[in-house]
Amino acid sequence: MPNEVAPIIIKRKKVVAGGHHGGAWKVAYADFVTAMMAFFLLMWLLGATTEKQRKGIADYFNPSIPVNKVSGGGAGAFGGSSIFTEDSLSENGTGAGLPVEFTASEADGRRSKNEREEERTGPADNNELTLEEIAELLEGKAGESMVSDLLSRHIVTRLTDEGLIVEIFDLPGEALFSGEDDATETLRAITSAVAEVFRLAGNDIAVQGHTAAVPLAARLNPVWELSQRRADATRRLLVEDQIDPERMQRITGFADRKPVTADPLSERNNRIEVILLRSKV
Repeated sequence: MPNEVAPIIIKRKKVVAGGHHGGAWKVAYADFVTAMMAFFLLMWLLGATTEKQRKGIADYFNPSIPVNKVSGGGAGAFGGSSIFTEDSLSENGTGAGLPVEFTASEADGRRSKNEREEERTGPADNNELTLEEIAELLEGKAGESMVSDLLSRHIVTRLTDEGLIVEIFDLPGEALFSGEDDATETLRAITSAVAEVFRLAGNDIAVQGHTAAVPLAARLNPVWELSQRRADATRRLLVEDQIDPERMQRITGFADRKPVTADPLSERNNRIEVILLRSKV
């Protein structure tokens, strides 16, 4: 029929936002990955730090100094004392902080150098003197010198990284040796006084011999053997003065290689160095 109205067809199209499956799962997954990363970071931090460091981190995120005078961190695993606890409690009169246990490596940094050295080498004998005190005895700085004023003119002491060096040297008209290695009465008196002081400590001892240079006209240069024999002669004198032979660690002859004056031929270069070595740590 020409007057018949055609039916109206309505087509509805469904549009899904974010693609076929949507995008909400991506947000959830990102949150999950972030949480897992934070969890593993926390586990690594717990395993890579000490208890003391963890308490410091806890204090940073949860400062409690103005709130709680005793606890410096949060509750549970991160609880602990503040780094200012001891100072603030002692001033306020509320008592000391809680005792904190430390591992051996942590506690080693909190002890003095002498305490750590005593732990490694055993307690020191209270009767033994330090190198500085022995030097003062030889120089008379402690009030009474162990060496007479006459003999002290032959002695110079100095403290080095190696130990206490007692340098005994010739003076014009007053040699330490007659001939090659025969000790004079002057040297015997000096070594006797030095041995008396060295017996106050248990450190090892080294002896070094030095000589003045000889004129180049000499056919044979005897300074090497001469310095060695004089050093060994000094060692024997110390042992005769009741120094334990086991304390002798080194006898060395330096010949004329280490002069102390501008003139290598000067008799001042004829000297013996007796070294009280520092204890091994």
